[in-house]
Amino acid sequence: MGEEACPWGAPNTTSISCSLADVMSEQLAKELQLEEENAAFPEVVAVAEGPFITGENIDTSSDLMLAQMLQMEFDREYDAQLRREEKKINGDSKVSISFENYRKVHPYDSDSSEDEVDWQDTRHDPYRADKPTTTPRKGFVGKGKDITTKHDEVVCGRKNTARMENFAPEFQVGDGIGMDLKLSNQVFNALKQHAYSEERRSARLHEKKEHSTAEKAVDPKTRLLLYKMVNAGMLETITGCISTGKESVVFHAYGGKSATEDKVIPPECAIKVFKTTLNEFKNRDKYIKDDYRFKDRFSKLNPRKIIRMWAEKEMHNLTRMQNAGIPCPQVVILKKHVLVMSFIGQDQVPAPKLKDVTLSSEDMKKAYYQILNMMQQLYKECNLVHADLSEYNMLWHDGKVWLIDVSQSVEPTHPHGLEFLFRDCRNVSQFFQKGGVAEALNERELFNAVSGLNITADNEVDFQAEIEALEKMNEDHVQNHGKKLSMFSNDGDPPIYDE
Repeated sequence: MGEEACPWGAPNTTSISCSLADVMSEQLAKELQLEEENAAFPEVVAVAEGPFITGENIDTSSDLMLAQMLQMEFDREYDAQLRREEKKINGDSKVSISFENYRKVHPYDSDSSEDEVDWQDTRHDPYRADKPTTTPRKGFVGKGKDITTKHDEVVCGRKNTARMENFAPEFQVGDGIGMDLKLSNQVFNALKQHAYSEERRSARLHEKKEHSTAEKAVDPKTRLLLYKMVNAGMLETITGCISTGKESVVFHAYGGKSATEDKVIPPECAIKVFKTTLNEFKNRDKYIKDDYRFKDRFSKLNPRKIIRMWAEKEMHNLTRMQNAGIPCPQVVILKKHVLVMSFIGQDQVPAPKLKDVTLSSEDMKKAYYQILNMMQQLYKECNLVHADLSEYNMLWHDGKVWLIDVSQSVEPTHPHGLEFLFRDCRNVSQFFQKGGVAEALNERELFNAVSGLNITADNEVDFQAEIEALEKMNEDHVQNHGKKLSMFSNDGDPPIYDE
């Protein structure tokens, strides 16, 4: 039995002798490193051969390989920058843009999941219905019984649906192609005409919105005038709109302090803003061009000047009526086309129109005689004809009738003054006869009572013919001699009807 090795003893080592040159050899160092790697990783996976180099088969001795590696890295960074820009621009928008055509194509794109391009970024949308195919030049497709011409109802309907996409962007057409909608030629032409009309109307309103008062009569220039009145202390505050009409819009305001002591501003005011567009009231010139007070200043080519004269005309007419003691709004101030008057009503509530109020028989009779006296005063003392007198332009407040809207009022010597007076008499007579006033005169009797002309005619046609003859005679005299006839002024006062 030989000697047993002691487990605690020192191991037997064999020393390998080497020279200093071997220790300093670079080749020996590489061999030792390979031995260690083979011991740690016994199974070596073969590198797949490909057209591009990878980290395991780098050959730094070739400048071409280095250039390809650098270019590939630059392309990766460039594509990543494009994706970041694309995501930043699109955000959460339903309509997205794509930089797909600007990306670099490399094999690594197929192995990277984050580089995959979503279908929304491609030119083809699989969820979008295809547009109808065009008909060839020959005008039909198919053969025999399956022939389909360009006049086929289904083909035309689908083509009309696709053509709706050419409408203006603000015209909502919906997804007609996706729903396979088929529009007939008649329906398509109607929609096309409507879209064209809407496009022109919107463009027209866009051009005029800063220069006209078509909507609520308040454009920037009008708003500036109102602001200046408030800043000057003439008005305390403007509360809101109380009435709209074809020629103007009326606002309620609380009065302020006047700059002069002789002028008193009422506690509540009505601001009448005349519309500076002639779209709704195109026949203004009939009332103003033949009025000698404004005839020389009339210009049909400048609507804003016409509106200012229209407002000035109402101011002068109200002043005449106020001096004669006729119940009407009191003029406070006129600024261009903005007329400030006293408010007929109380606590922001305007007085009701005569057509909207229910009066007793006594009050109705009282209102009739009051209107008759006012018409006579208007004709004799103010030398005016209302020209639009009806239950719509008369207010009932404090137990009496108030006249409003006298911008169209003319003098009796106006070429159509007597016609306007006869029309006013007809409106007043018909209203009170329907209201049950037995004493109400008919339109011819009322005309003679107001004007004092005492025209005798058995029927309305002859009566109007005599009125037109008087107007023609007066117009001829004006053209020949340059002054009005005196036949319209009576030697005696017109009869005053009282209760």
